[in-house]
Amino acid sequence: MKSSNHKGESSMELNELYSQFNEELRLSRNMASRIEFYTTLNYIKKYIRKNDKVLDIGAGTGVYTQWLAEKGYDVTAVELAKPNVIKMMNAIGMMQNVTIFEGNALNLSMFEDRSFDFVLCMGPLYHLSSVKDKMQCVNEAKRVCKKGGIIFFAYISNDMVFVTETMLYNPNFLNSDQYEPAFKVKDGPFCFMTVGQMRQLMKKCGLEKVSHFAADGLSELLGDKINAMSQEQYREWLNFHFHTCEKSECLGFSNHIVYVAKNV
Repeated sequence: MKSSNHKGESSMELNELYSQFNEELRLSRNMASRIEFYTTLNYIKKYIRKNDKVLDIGAGTGVYTQWLAEKGYDVTAVELAKPNVIKMMNAIGMMQNVTIFEGNALNLSMFEDRSFDFVLCMGPLYHLSSVKDKMQCVNEAKRVCKKGGIIFFAYISNDMVFVTETMLYNPNFLNSDQYEPAFKVKDGPFCFMTVGQMRQLMKKCGLEKVSHFAADGLSELLGDKINAMSQEQYREWLNFHFHTCEKSECLGFSNHIVYVAKNV
């Protein structure tokens, strides 16, 4: 593992969060939670090219890093939260085609410009509240990506979080001080964006849209019902989700959304 001291992204808070949060199981604990992973893999397989050099920014415990490395890709992973770094090192640190950095998405100065063909940024925007920090994160990913390269940016949907907080997690959420008059859910410890805000961010940073998809759709809201499905029903539900996940009318009502951009 290589270490970076660029830790302005509140590393102490993230360390505390991810010491309690079972990140390595988030994408695999049941049928509903696996939909996000399956969907994202579909798009990774669609856009990655043979021999691409990959950077996984905010790699978490290395779920995507491991999958890509097992497929033979040369993968560099950057993660800020120490508990996640330790888990990733224990799981895949010995793989010859994996390099792990403890570092910050806001400062990737350990990498030269245009070093990578394919960049994943699947976690950092979950924890950046200000537009300034979001732009810095996006621009750093853009800087280290080769021209013509592909970048995946994941974010959490404000509108769907409003729904799941109301319907699943917090009976006192409505009419509380946990959101603003325009129904913007207050950030902390996770940060939320609307589809429109993400489109604006990508435009400001000069990136070209390749795809924009709902990673998990209604999976969190309907988790109990999805987990009760037979395998045949589940396969058909997946097919329905894959069929609808790029429809503009469906994007906002997904807890996790991914914008796929081309570095032009």
